[in-house]
Order: sequence, then C-alpha cells, then structure tokens
Amino acid sequence: MLDAERFVGEILVSRGVLPAARLEELLRSVTEKNVHLLEFLEATREVQPEQIGKALADEVGIPFIEQIRPGDVPAAMIEAVPITFARQHRVLVLGGADLARPDFGPVRVAMANPLDPTPLDDLRALLKRNVVPVACTPETIEDAINRVYERKDETALTEAKDDVAASEELQDLIDMTDEAPVIRWVNNLFYTAAQRRASDIHIEPGEKDVQVRYRIDGNLQIAKTAHKGFLNSIVSRVKIEAGLNIAEKRLPQDGRITKRIQGRLIDVRVSTIPTSKGESIVMRLLDKEKVLLDLEDLGYSGAPLACIHHLITRPNGIMLVTGPTGSGKTTTLSAALSRINTPDLKILTAEDPVEYELKGIGQLHVQAKIGLTFASALRAFLRQDPDVIMVGEIRDHETAEIAIHASLTGHLVLSTLHTNDAAGAITRLGEMEVERYLITSSLIGVVAQRLVRRLCSRCKTPYQPNEQDFRELGVDRSQLKHILSTPGVQPWPGMPTEYMTADQLAVVEVQRAADRELQRVADVRKEQERLLDLSDELEPFDVEPTAVKSIEDIMRSAPRSETKVAEVKRPKGLLTAEPGSIFYKPVGCEECGGTGYRGRVVIAEVLMLDDNVRREVLNKSDAGTIARVAIARGMRTLREDGARVVATGVTSLEEVLAATQAGEK
Repeated sequence: MLDAERFVGEILVSRGVLPAARLEELLRSVTEKNVHLLEFLEATREVQPEQIGKALADEVGIPFIEQIRPGDVPAAMIEAVPITFARQHRVLVLGGADLARPDFGPVRVAMANPLDPTPLDDLRALLKRNVVPVACTPETIEDAINRVYERKDETALTEAKDDVAASEELQDLIDMTDEAPVIRWVNNLFYTAAQRRASDIHIEPGEKDVQVRYRIDGNLQIAKTAHKGFLNSIVSRVKIEAGLNIAEKRLPQDGRITKRIQGRLIDVRVSTIPTSKGESIVMRLLDKEKVLLDLEDLGYSGAPLACIHHLITRPNGIMLVTGPTGSGKTTTLSAALSRINTPDLKILTAEDPVEYELKGIGQLHVQAKIGLTFASALRAFLRQDPDVIMVGEIRDHETAEIAIHASLTGHLVLSTLHTNDAAGAITRLGEMEVERYLITSSLIGVVAQRLVRRLCSRCKTPYQPNEQDFRELGVDRSQLKHILSTPGVQPWPGMPTEYMTADQLAVVEVQRAADRELQRVADVRKEQERLLDLSDELEPFDVEPTAVKSIEDIMRSAPRSETKVAEVKRPKGLLTAEPGSIFYKPVGCEECGGTGYRGRVVIAEVLMLDDNVRREVLNKSDAGTIARVAIARGMRTLREDGARVVATGVTSLEEVLAATQAGEK
C-alpha cells in the first residue's frame, strides 16, 4: 500500500500540487491511520480537489472537466449502468452516443480516479462499446450521480396524485415500503447526507408535504421534500431498517442502523417522536471510519495547543473539556488520545456512543438500559490497570467521585462537562457536591470550546471593519493587535522553560521569532520616516519588512529627481495592511454549496489550575472571580480567541458573535 501511495504522492509533487518536504509527513500519517493518500487529502482539504484532479488527468493525458450537468447524461444510462457500480467506482457515463444503438460510436466516461483503469474495462464490457475517459473531482461526480439516478424517484414522490393522501390509511405500509422508489429515496437520504458532510438528517411532516433537512457544519439546511401521502411508507422504511416497531405510532422510539456508504461504515442513531402532523424522525450519522483530525487540524495552535499537550502528558489528574452539545468535545478528546496513544500506555474509554475507532485503545459503549453507566464502567476500568481513562461525560456525583478517586490513585482522566466556560466547570463540580479540596487536588486544567464555521477559502471577501464591529467583538484595535502579536510567551502561565517538552519549547521559540520580526518591522518604519525627512521631494512608499538595507540601496542607486520611491511595492503574497485591520465575510459559491462556509474550526479558552486559581477554588469563589484571576494569569477567553480567528480570516464576525456570549468577551 505504501508504494502505491508514494507513487500518487510523487505525481502530486512533480505537478507542483504538494511540496516535496510535505510528502514524507503525509505518507506517515496515512500509514498510521490506514487510509489512502487521496482520501486523506480529500478529508483534510489540505489541497483543493481541482488541483489533484488536474494533476492526475495531466499524468494520464486525459481532459479535466469542472462540472457535470444532468442533461449531459443520457437517460438510458440509468438503466444500463447500476447505481451501485457508479457510486462504488465514482464513474458516470456522459453524452456522446445513443445507448439504444450499439453501433453508434464511443461514449465519454467521467471518473474521479484516472489512475484506476478497472472500471473502464468493466464499462466497455457492459456497454459493448469503446469509452473515452475524462477526469473530474470526487465531489462533482458524486453530486452528478446522486442527481441523475434519483431524479425519477424525486418526481414520483413529489408529484404524487391527490388520491394517495386520501387513501394512505388503507394501504399496506410494509407493501408500500417495499416499493423501489421509496427504498431508493430513503437510501438516497443517507448517501447525500454522507456526501454533504451532514451530521444529522431531520424528516419532518408538514401540512401537505414531508420536509428533509440536513445539519451541515452545525446549521440546518433544507434538502428535499416529498408528498405527505408517502410519510407513512418513509417512516416505516426507516423503522424497519432500525429494528423498530412500525405499528407503534404513539410513543417515541430509539434505534440504530449500520450503513456502508462509499466504502465507509456509517452508524446511524434513529429517534422517532409522534407530532400533531405525523411521526418526526431525526437520525444522527457517525462515520466509524472517518479520518480523525489532529488537534492542529481542529484549530488549536500556539499557547492553547501547548497547554493541552502539557495536560495530556501529565501522569495523573483530571482534564475536562466543556461546552454545549455539538461543540466538538468528544472530537477534541479523541484527538488528544490519538496524540498520546503509544504502545507503553494502556488507554480505556467509556463513550455514548463510540464515535471514533482508535487503534490500540479499549473502547466501551455504555448502555444505561442494562446498567452499564459511566460510573459502573469507570469502576470496572480501575480493575484493568489503565494509565489513561476517558469518560464520555461526568453527569452526576457518583461519576465525579470515581473520576477524582482514579486521578488521585495515579491515573490521567479525561472527560467532558456541559458548562458555558472553563471556570464554570469548577462551580459545576461543586454543585455535584464534590468537596473543593478534592477539586484542587485532582483537577489540572479545563478547556472550554466552541465550533464556528470556517469561511470558504474560494469565495470569502475582505472588508475594512468599522468601530461598531470592534465593539461587538469586545476588543478595540490595539487589543486585537496585541492578541495577534502575542499568542502567549509561555505554553501555560508560570511554566518554567526547564520543564517544557521539545514541542513546547518550539512554541516559545516561534513566539520569540515573531517578536523579533515585529521589532524589525518597527525599525523599518522608523528608517522610512528618517529617509522621508531627508528630502521633501520623496513620496510615502510601501516597505517590504524584510529588506531594510534595500531601501537605502534604492535611494542611492539613482538621482532623486528621477526616482519614484512610491513604485517600490511589497512582493506578492505579503500583507499590505496592519494585522487585524482586514476582516472577511461569506459570499457563497459552488464549492461551499452557496453558504459561504465549509467545515468548522475550534475557538477555545484553557484554564490551568495554578496556585492562584486553586486559592480561589478553596475560598469557594464564584465562576466570575475564578475567571478574572485566570485572565490576569494569561488565559485568553473564548471571545478573544474568536477575535483572533476573525482577524486571521478563518471565520466571520457573525459566527463568533453567535457562538460566544457577551460575557465571554
């Protein structure tokens, strides 16, 4: 496998898509995660899909197309090529021949992986004619396959006759569910949801129709509708797959479905509730084989990243991750465990459900119905001689008490709480009747986080923020400049450099280098002012910050009367504005589905329990007092970290304001 991945990687390097220095690191990552290089690049979005597609197309000498219109696909192709084959191999037969006439020339075939000729051979045998391949991105071809194959079923379920609704109670639900259009329509919900990176599918009955919405990057988006007359058959189909009672319509039910979509195993949690307009269904999709991102990929950097690294490498203690439901707490903990997962550590987790399959880690799915709770799982773990324990959530006094006991007896415990900020976790433990002296003895740090949508890199647009924008963000221009220029000299407040790991020392060195660069920029500006003062003939000019000496050389190289210093421009790629003076806003394009956003990124605050914070905990101070002490010791708040990602063009002002409270500024 490694040789094949290296071959693909070398193609991308030779075509200028990947830097040669990055290839070896990527190969190590895909080997550790047991995934293909193209899948890894597709999941992490490190390289634009169009760049990969064009490079592979150039390598094999075929054209690359950027879009596929449904009208390009012959109607007969739907019957000629099975949808399972098209989706499995990511191929689609386009126009160029009448499939009803076997002697009428070759057909064009769009494919996502031009390096794999196998599906072309199968299509030649299936269609009994020659094929001409063209390349396109996986997303483009998957979207086209989805639209082409399902358009007949969409028409059938949307334009139903009026007598369907009138006679729905007389129809046999099981017989209706077995009809091919309904089965394909429901299957298409799962496929499209996985393709569009949806975390949830909502099937909601209305007055005259059934509406389907996907939750993508935390926001609900309308996906499709069907006639109200098909509601019972749709619900019954989902219930049959989830193993639920199709005759029970008065009570809520919970079930589970396992699907294999595009070669990936998807675990679907199903919940049904009766409403006044019919049964409503919500399905949570968990990709059991998705690529687990590193902490850096989630959005952690600088001081917060170094703080977390320090916490998870401690031999004992409790680290908590807090935030509302859907804020990525489990993902952060899983990424942290993946970072420290080595053969010399025994790691056990209790989760509800198990969202990421981690190699070499014992993962337990708690089931309260049979008495397997977080507390009972934690008790059992202590008899398994673990080094690190991850508990999905601390919900009650019993679980908190066992977790503290585990941390005091030499175990590192990672868990989550539902609180709005880091300091609130301490008062929440107090509300669970945990003694304050036990909190100070066991708790080593709290990470509070939110997820904000990441601006689409293709269509985001810059603009100059006004004073109202800064007021809403809760910082002024000077504060924002300070946040951007000083991400934290120490990885965590008061940590001596002799106790730092190599990674933490590297963070400090990067900050020192940044400080030196800032000083050099200041020196350049001072030099510019001095040179301008020498002559009234000179005009203000833009300064390239790394070339102090070149300015003087330019001034001496030609007579002043002929020198236009204003023409000395900053090289392309360097910012021409002060840090924090440019924000970005969403626009919307085909790449992001018209939303202006694609993916999400973490904003966080990390509370380290040093002596000052512990003193406030023992004094039973409230969360506000504890937070103020931590801020004085160097903690960056959620709103301040949000200001950082806004000013660096990662997300928009509106996203940070929506994700953080005014009190979190």
